[in-house]
Amino acid sequence: MAATTANGEAGAGATDVHERARQGIEHLQAAARELIKAARAALDVAEEVVNDPESVAVLASTLAGLGDLARRLAAGGGWPSPAAEAPEPPADRGSEGRVQRITVA
Repeated sequence: MAATTANGEAGAGATDVHERARQGIEHLQAAARELIKAARAALDVAEEVVNDPESVAVLASTLAGLGDLARRLAAGGGWPSPAAEAPEPPADRGSEGRVQRITVA
């Protein structure tokens, strides 16, 4: 409880508590306004995506790729090894090997 003076007025401690509470409410209101602005911006972007069929296709493709990645990770328990995804060398290279040395004069 706040201390009171002889004439019944609240002491300085009560004033400090009320001032801090007022400042806290002001900060919460400012944060709420920022959240509302962010939500509006997100809704604007969502509306643009819905209105543009190409954006919807890109989004669907991205989500499908993420789903495929999640499926592979769940099935294999980890990332695929680089060797598993390495392309096969072309069959017509013969016995050349993979490195070709070039003489620079």
